Amino acid sequence: MIVVPLGKDYELQDCPIARALELVGERWTILVIRDCFLGVRRFNDFLAHLDIPRAVLTNRLDRLVIEGMLKRREYCPGRNEYLLTKRGLSLWPILHSLAEWGDQEAAPRAGRRRLFAHVECGTDLDAAGACPACGIVPDAGDVEIRPGPGAELALRDDQVTRALLRPHRILEPLEITPARSTRSGHVRSFRRSAQATEQRLPSM
Repeated sequence: MIVVPLGKDYELQDCPIARALELVGERWTILVIRDCFLGVRRFNDFLAHLDIPRAVLTNRLDRLVIEGMLKRREYCPGRNEYLLTKRGLSLWPILHSLAEWGDQEAAPRAGRRRLFAHVECGTDLDAAGACPACGIVPDAGDVEIRPGPGAELALRDDQVTRALLRPHRILEPLEITPARSTRSGHVRSFRRSAQATEQRLPSM
């Protein structure tokens, strides 16, 4: 069987969606950007959280830098971390909408996997990313993400997943704790958070 590689562009499609897919539509790219919003900055942390081949990750990060959505910053001699640029940050409403759609259309029976709240008042955002209490759409950096009752706790045990068991402010660097011995404490914390969340979720 002959395998024909898929192209990376849609040059005969006069469409803004096609142009956007040329930038962020390759496999893994949108998940790399998601992790940047979650506070992942370093190559090995992307690698651990995504289970992505090293060469593919290098390619995706390089492409995002070339396209002006990420920038490199040296954090020690010879080692760079990756930060979202203004162009990359503009993808936040799309990422949030995609997460909302996924939880509306493909959530587990237990409920939503992730919940987003306005940091200033603690109110959960609506499906459009707005804070019902304040009447504004907060910027990404003013949003906190936390596990919902449908989060699959036993699915992964990498250092990024463990850090995200706690409520975390979008764009803030994650507090990475590689030691597996911390997991039991995070699990108990997650269960208490999920139970409290489930109690205050509105009935549908």
